[in-house]
Amino acid sequence: MADRRSLGLWFRTVATLVMLGLLLPRIDLSSVIPEWDLHTGLWLAAAVVVTAAGIVASAVRWQAVLLGLGRHCRARTLLRHYLAGLFVGNFLPSTIGGDVLRLRRLAAETGDSAEAFASVVLERLSGMVVLPLITLTALAFNPGLRALGTASLVAAIVSVATLLLLAVLLFGVSHPRVGRRVIGTTGWQQFAGAVHLGAARFRRHPRAAAGVIVSALAYQLIVVMAALLAARALNLHNVGITAVLAFVPAVSIVQVIPISLGGLGLREGAFVLFLDPLQVTTGRAVAFGLLIYGLNLLVSLLGAPSFAMGHRPRAKAMA
Repeated sequence: MADRRSLGLWFRTVATLVMLGLLLPRIDLSSVIPEWDLHTGLWLAAAVVVTAAGIVASAVRWQAVLLGLGRHCRARTLLRHYLAGLFVGNFLPSTIGGDVLRLRRLAAETGDSAEAFASVVLERLSGMVVLPLITLTALAFNPGLRALGTASLVAAIVSVATLLLLAVLLFGVSHPRVGRRVIGTTGWQQFAGAVHLGAARFRRHPRAAAGVIVSALAYQLIVVMAALLAARALNLHNVGITAVLAFVPAVSIVQVIPISLGGLGLREGAFVLFLDPLQVTTGRAVAFGLLIYGLNLLVSLLGAPSFAMGHRPRAKAMA
């Protein structure tokens, strides 16, 4: 298993270098770097603050998932776990990612590793449910976006395909007969078991499910706002609020495809495709993707103290 993970890490590293090698030479630094003035600094500072607020919102989303599973954990504790996981995922590339770190820390605190695993899986899935809905809503309300040709078509296809895959997954895994047959100890079987457990709990508590969706929507809207502020810092005035609402969630879906490190290359290439009809050059689209990635890296540094100090559970979370 370790050899397989190491091979996967090497594959993603090579794929990332290849994609960046194709994109970076097309950047003209003189046309990408904005004129540094007070307004640019303010836009960047606001983007950093909003990105940090998104991390807090993600911890609240995780808390909502745990409440739906019948477990109450303090948001402050979950925020520390989340920040430590972000630091590991962004600065310590290895076969053990940030999600593994935070589920281990949560399991040490609650004493229930299966529930901790389920909470992390369902927290991620809640975002995947909301992202395509944001894109499709933006495309529906802005006819001009629908006239962009390939860009809007690809964004719509990615969103609809994601919703269909999620629907098939949730229906199959949550089904009493099918779900129990696929549960096991391997990676994908553990994933199926987590979804099966969550579906069973949330069917009994629809209000909790609604709370998870609302918190996931709030988090994704904060991410979109941070991207809009980053666009303003780069003077991408052609990229309006509805364009960001349509394309940033679609990029977020694309970048989770596990063929690169941190979505590098995939994210930038997707922005090149989506922003080209808005008269955004390849170089500026790549710079936009790298700036968003840089904002996340910067905020991830807040997790360094939590990671360095380790985790000492004081008391088990109340069930």
